[in-house]
Amino acid sequence: MASNGEKGLILSFGEMLIDFVPTESGVSLAEAPGFLKAPGGAPANVAIAVSRLGGRSAFVGKLGDDEFGHMLAGILRENGVDDQGINFDTGARTALAFVTLRADGDREFMFYRNPSADMLLRPDELNLDLIRSAKVFHYGSISLIVEPCRSAHLKAMEVAKEAGALLSYDPNLREPLWPSNEEAKTQILSIWDKAEIIKVSDVELEFLTGSNKIDDETALSLWHPNLKLLLVTLGEKGCRYYTKTFKGAVEPFHVNAVDTTGAGDSFVGALLNQIVDDQSVLEDEERLRKVLRFANACGAITTTKKGAIPALPTDAEVHSFLEGK
Repeated sequence: MASNGEKGLILSFGEMLIDFVPTESGVSLAEAPGFLKAPGGAPANVAIAVSRLGGRSAFVGKLGDDEFGHMLAGILRENGVDDQGINFDTGARTALAFVTLRADGDREFMFYRNPSADMLLRPDELNLDLIRSAKVFHYGSISLIVEPCRSAHLKAMEVAKEAGALLSYDPNLREPLWPSNEEAKTQILSIWDKAEIIKVSDVELEFLTGSNKIDDETALSLWHPNLKLLLVTLGEKGCRYYTKTFKGAVEPFHVNAVDTTGAGDSFVGALLNQIVDDQSVLEDEERLRKVLRFANACGAITTTKKGAIPALPTDAEVHSFLEGK
């Protein structure tokens, strides 16, 4: 347990980058009149989501030793995220992504990583003491695409698990980054059986199972014996949850969505923050449903503003939102 009443540490591993978002929604990248830069990267979003909600978080990854990289590290610090796990690469740039918001609020991506600094994190650069101090170790799949980052990811995961951390996995599929869809599926599933909490979106469920049915049977085909909780997020339809002993659905909140970027990360950060010091929640359906309702609210609030990090809510904002429902 965390000592002195201090909350357990939630550590996020992986990429942090800059999203360039068109100033006008519903246009292609080529038609966009201009772009706003927005800090992003799913693991970094989760770290900030946790911190905004009053939790303790840290981020482990690599940024370019450039203005964008130092800006991103600064944003983590400003948001109360421990940055001792960040390395800077002098030979590679911070990753960039151009993100188009279509008229329906969904996204298209174009990435600039050839290679970017996050892909070059080496196992010998990991802050192992920081990783060992985490109670939850959260990661995605983008760090599995190329070496040496893949080996760094596997090493960090192994060290965290040996130290007793709960392993949390959100594949965060980005098809354009992988050499092929087959490779993406193979690598995403290569570490599947290690995770104790897995969150997939409805789109990722279809991708990984090859089934266009979003139902319990399809979801449970992804179940493995080490899992404590499997979540399927359904966008504006809420989420479904599966544990060893019960399963069900939690209703969504209806909001005027302007940008879905970061909604899943907000959801994950909220969930992890609520269970980090009391994992018995995962065995109590009534309490878990309350936690997931809170997480759904966080996800919904995040869609009401542009950009991921600026839209992540504070604990007070979520409580105020829920009181109004």
